[in-house]
Amino acid sequence: MSVELNHTIVHVKNRWDAARDVGGVLGLPEASAYGPFVELKLDNAVSLDFMDTEGEIHGQHYAFLVSEQEFDLILGRLRHDGRQWWADPFKRHPNEVNHEDGGRGLYWEGPDGHWLEIITRPYGSGD
Repeated sequence: MSVELNHTIVHVKNRWDAARDVGGVLGLPEASAYGPFVELKLDNAVSLDFMDTEGEIHGQHYAFLVSEQEFDLILGRLRHDGRQWWADPFKRHPNEVNHEDGGRGLYWEGPDGHWLEIITRPYGSGD
């Protein structure tokens, strides 16, 4: 048996708004209700399960491996929506793309302080 990530819970103020925001930028199908969660399914059978949370939310980091074509589409959606992105998680390089491991990557702020990232090559895969 192999070990695989099946889902992770994303704490947010409004689960539907957050799922629509993340899914919209990533170009994913509409999320669906699943018990107290709004489930956003990714292409590799992992889901982000958004859950309404009262009180302080501690932002998490979520990184998505995407194709070069998907990267272009996601970057286009960020631009179209007038959203800010950075080449680095420290916000030193706004509106830039990094080229780690011979691919491309960028970061943007998602709902409730979560830090979202797209990369076209896994870290450590380059020359």
